[in-house]
Formats: sequence, C-alpha cells, structure tokens
Amino acid sequence: MLKQKNPLWTPSEDRVSGSNLTSFTRYVKELLNKRISSYKELYDWSVNDTEEFWKSIWVISGIIHSRPYEKVVTGNEMFGTKWFQGAHINFAENLLRYRDNNLAIVSSRENSTEVKITYSKLFKVTASVSAALKELGIKKGDRVAGFVNNIPESIIAMLATNSLGALWSSCSPDFGHKGVLDRFGQIQPKILFAIESYYYNGKLIDCTGKIEAIRKSIPSITKVILIKRFNSLEGDLSSDVTSTKVVNSLYFNELTSFDSNEIKFEYVPFDHPVYIMYSSGTTGIPKCIVHGGGGTLLQHFKELSLHTNLKRDDVITYYTTCGWMMWNWLVSSLFVGARIFLYDGNPVYPNINTLWKKIEEEKISIFGTSPKYLTMIQKSGLIPKDKFDLSSLKTILSTGSPLSVENFEWVYSNVKKDLQLSSISGGTDIISCFMLGNPNLAVYSGEIQCKGLGMKVEAYNENGESVVEEKGELVCTKPFPSMPVYFWNDDDGKKYKTAYFDYYPGVWRHGDYIKITGNGGIVVYGRSDATLNPGGVRIGTAEIYRIVESMDEILDSLVVGQNWKNDVRIILFVVLKKNQLLNEKMIEKIKNTIRSNTTPRHVPAKIIQIKDVPRTISGKKVELAVARILHNENVENRDALANPDSLEQFRKILPLLSQ
Repeated sequence: MLKQKNPLWTPSEDRVSGSNLTSFTRYVKELLNKRISSYKELYDWSVNDTEEFWKSIWVISGIIHSRPYEKVVTGNEMFGTKWFQGAHINFAENLLRYRDNNLAIVSSRENSTEVKITYSKLFKVTASVSAALKELGIKKGDRVAGFVNNIPESIIAMLATNSLGALWSSCSPDFGHKGVLDRFGQIQPKILFAIESYYYNGKLIDCTGKIEAIRKSIPSITKVILIKRFNSLEGDLSSDVTSTKVVNSLYFNELTSFDSNEIKFEYVPFDHPVYIMYSSGTTGIPKCIVHGGGGTLLQHFKELSLHTNLKRDDVITYYTTCGWMMWNWLVSSLFVGARIFLYDGNPVYPNINTLWKKIEEEKISIFGTSPKYLTMIQKSGLIPKDKFDLSSLKTILSTGSPLSVENFEWVYSNVKKDLQLSSISGGTDIISCFMLGNPNLAVYSGEIQCKGLGMKVEAYNENGESVVEEKGELVCTKPFPSMPVYFWNDDDGKKYKTAYFDYYPGVWRHGDYIKITGNGGIVVYGRSDATLNPGGVRIGTAEIYRIVESMDEILDSLVVGQNWKNDVRIILFVVLKKNQLLNEKMIEKIKNTIRSNTTPRHVPAKIIQIKDVPRTISGKKVELAVARILHNENVENRDALANPDSLEQFRKILPLLSQ
C-alpha cells in the first residue's frame, strides 16, 4: 500500500510547536550544535548515535538515581548488551516522584462508585503497603504476584513491591486455574495479591475458590492478600474485614492501615528486574520474560512523553487487563505526573456508550483501545461525535492487532477530525513499541506513523536484505534498553537467544510481517509465523481481515493456512451478524470483495461460518492454535485463551476440510 497523497490528519502549527518532541528536538540541536529539520533526521541520529541518544533520554527524563552511571552502553553484540552500568535506581521511587494534590488515579468499575487518589495519597498508601510487605518478609529479589484486575490496589501493590527491590508479576482474574499455575508456578512468588470478587457484564464473579486452589498449588506462597471488590482507600479500614474461604490470608485494608508515612527505597542496579511478563502460551508453556527497571523507565518515558505527547495536565487511559503489557505501559504515566483513568469491566456494559461517556465526563485526552473495539463501535452504528462532548480528546491509541484502513477512516469521520490516531506496535517481549505515533507528523490511512526513536527497525526480505516498499520480517538491528534482561529459569540464556536471535544471528527478529513505506510509515500485516503462503506468495493475515471485516454482514473473522496437495490453501472462518446466512450468494460476495480489493491469491479456498473467534485474554486472534487443529495436532494451554471452548467448533469442522 503506497502512502496516500492526502493525509487524514495533519497537526496544526501550534500543536507541533508546543509538543514535547519539538522541545526535545531543540535540546538535541543545541546539544549537537547542528541543524535537525525533520523527524527523519532526528530518528537517523537516534539510531546512528545510540549512546548519545539514550544518554539524552536519561537527562531529560530526570530519572532519580542514588548512584550515576559509568558508561551508557557496553557490549559488542546486541544479545548481552548492558545499559547504564554503575547506576543505581529504584523503579517505584521514580513513579512516585510527584507527591502533590494533583489527581494521580481515577478508578471506575462496574456497579461501584468512583475512586479518586491524589499523588500525595498514592505515596502515603504505598508507604503503608511497602512497610507491611517488609514486615511479611519481602526483600530484594523476591517475587510478588497479582491475581488482580485494573484497579488502584493493583498499582499500589506493584509500587510497594518494587520499592523493596522485589519483582512484580500479574495476570487478570479471568485466567483459568491452569493458566495461572503455568505462569506463577514457574516464578514461585512469596505473596499473592488477589481480588476477592468483581463484576463483569453485570454479573458478580466470586474468585475465592480459584484463589484457594492457586494457594494450595504453589507452595512458595506464604500469604494471600485479599482485595475487596470495592475499597475507597479512605480512612482506617483495617476493621472492615470478613471471614474468608482462603486459608492464611489478610485483607488489603490491613496493609493500608500500617503506620508508615515514608518509604525506605531499595536502590538496585539499573537493569535489576522489576516485572516478569509472559508470552501468550497458546502453543506451549509461557516464557517468563524478565524486564529491568531502568530500561522500562527510559523506554516508557520516551514513548509517553515524546511519541504520545503526554503532559502533567493530560488524562490518559488504556482499556486493558493486568495480564497485558499495556497495563505496565499505562502505569508508567505516573513518571510523567499525568492522571491515569482506570476502567474495570465490560467496555460495552451496560451499553455501547460506556467508554465514550467516560471520555466526556473525565475529560480524557489520550484514549487507548484496540481495533476490535473500534470495529465493534463502527458496526453498532454509534457516531460518537454526535452524542458526546469529545473536546478533551486529542489522541486515540490502538494496538493488539493491525488497525485497518476502514478503522482509520471511520475514526476521522465519526469521532473527531482534529485528532491524532496512533496505531502502535511492539509487544510483551520488549514491554514497549517498535513503531508508534508522532505528534509532529501527519496520519495516513492504514499506517503507523513512524519508527520509535532509538529503535533501528528494518524489514528483511527472504534473503535477509533490508527492504523498503516491500513486505518483510520486522527486525531490529541495534540494541535498546528495554530488551529483556533475561528469561526466568534460563541460566545459560539459550531460550532467550533462540527466541529472538537464532533466525538472523545478532539481529532481533520480532515475528511480525511488515512493510516500511518510502517516507517512514509502517504497515503491519500480522504475525509472520501466521503468514499465509499459497503458491509461494506471502500474504499477511491482516490483508484479508481488513477487507472481510469491513463488510456489514461480518462481525469477526479468522484466517489460517491449511497444508493441501503440496501447497497451502487459505481457509477463512467468519462470524456473521444475526439474521445473516452463509449461503452460496454470501460466499461469492465475500470472495469477490476480497478479489477486487487485493489479488486472486488472497481469495480463500473455503469460507466457513463459526460462532466465535478464539482469542487470547489480551484479545489477540490465535491463528496458530486453529491451524494446529486443522492439521490434527494438539493444542496445549487452553487456559491462555479468553474463550477456550471456541476451539471445539474447529474439530467438528474438520470433515469439511478433508475435501
């Protein structure tokens, strides 16, 4: 797809002149005493002089440290590179550096009143929980796990954990028992924070049985800290506890009443781990990906401040669970001093208006979501600009899957014309982005605006050559500080190296299929391991999704490749709207729509109706699991899916695919 001549949006002169990125560019020009007149020139400098670039991010971020660094970067190869050696920091101290009466967190959830927490209150409550955890024996290097949802207590527990130099790892309470054990069982946490119950889609979900089963299955857990469904975090609530079915547990309120107004921060090396994240686990036991505090801080500051233009007076939200890296990314907004809006519950409960109403009421300026949500709103017929005051909204962020041309154009037609729509792409592996938005650049339909500063992103063709205006593998050819510090239980680094560096020695292969346009935009075609290959022609799954899911009759879809007669044929599964029927006429319409908008190679050999598309708990389609079923292979770790029962429909479909 070539870049259109006319952008969907161009920032005003005032917006550009007032952006954090413009201020940073000015700083770099003075630092280097040279002329930088475009983002391309700034980007080229950031990847050609890696050391000077990340040093500048250290300076402008104002990262709090007890000991300065001796050298910015050491190491001759990408794998094994070390950053800011000698420096000592505390991750939580940096996120808690603001202690005034500005609002830090506003929390909204189904069937509960709103909770508002100032930066001073956040520090005080975290101090109490930190002291309580220390009393419970938590020290540097210990693991604390969270079976939690997107509420303030989760953030406070994480900050208290990291304040002591311990590691935080979380997953959402909609994970199945086995899915939790596959994750927390590997890292052996001492403490488990767990939500007692919560509402979703108007239904009260009791978690106590699952929590007790987790406690019994992981012997390392010495104490369970139960979080009540609702807690105002005001006053002394230590007496507000009830009996529970969970053995050896305390209530979160008993920790917040601990008498402490200060935090004795544990200072640790720059790359000391703070988070343990997990791969999706849809094709095997999840990998435990360990991220360091310093690299996470600097990378998130760069992305939030420079690429998202986040400022202290902004209100930012991302619809996410605590099992997705976007939660970690969102929480780093505290480092900038902005206000975080948390939403916990079904985003379309009690109706399709819910989040748009929150944007209006909370004056949200940066709204993070997914293509699935935007498509759902589009197909509902809602036109947000006609129903809500969206004057506060400056930026929409979207990730989880490629944002289609139709999504782009719907937003500008139905949400707001003066708006930066930033499709962003990265992953749990790097707890950040390779490509993302830019407040100073235009937005073009179907494209991510730019490569991230300091991220030497390239597209490699099948010969391992860097190409432009051609589809290829997403690679990164220079190190960056938010690379994992290691994998858990991988002492020799073999799993880590195999995951990213075996395919192209010394080069990070991320696993996405992309095209870099002639002037720096990026089109994402989906996961490269799910790329279709009929007749030797490589086709990204997103190329088909964007066409099929733009059709009014279709709610959702899934496309996979099936090995067939020494070749690969494309199988398309569709979820139709109510009262729609997949008859011969509809099949022909779908095929013609795909053919007229792409090529004959993209047209599926078979189109089959299904009830539901299997997705991970973070909302990503699982093409590989379905492809395994089509090839009579086992699918492991069903608990990694939000809807594992949806896999059974494909086993029943198998006879239709034998001809």
